[in-house]
Amino acid sequence: MSGQAEVKIEDVRRVAELANLELTPEEEPRMQRDLNAILGYIAQLNELDTSKIPPMAQVGEVLEEAIRHAHGETLRLDAVQPSVDRAEVMAAAPETNGRFFKVPKVIER
Repeated sequence: MSGQAEVKIEDVRRVAELANLELTPEEEPRMQRDLNAILGYIAQLNELDTSKIPPMAQVGEVLEEAIRHAHGETLRLDAVQPSVDRAEVMAAAPETNGRFFKVPKVIER
């Protein structure tokens, strides 16, 4: 990976901590190798000439065209439709504050 920053074991440990993952000492070097490989693939992609590719924020247009081409169909319109009644849903929930569901804490530190 010439000219590119390399992921160090300390980086792996910090990312694992942020992701609340517990990596064993055997897993850390493997994760380091995998992350460096991913960065290598990204470096390869960055070498591609994309100057003639128009920028886009969403792939919806491309996806819709592919579906229409493959199946002769289009995606449904993205339109507001009636939903379930909030009061009815909250009444059936085990525990709420009237507006949101209350759930037990699942992340412990």
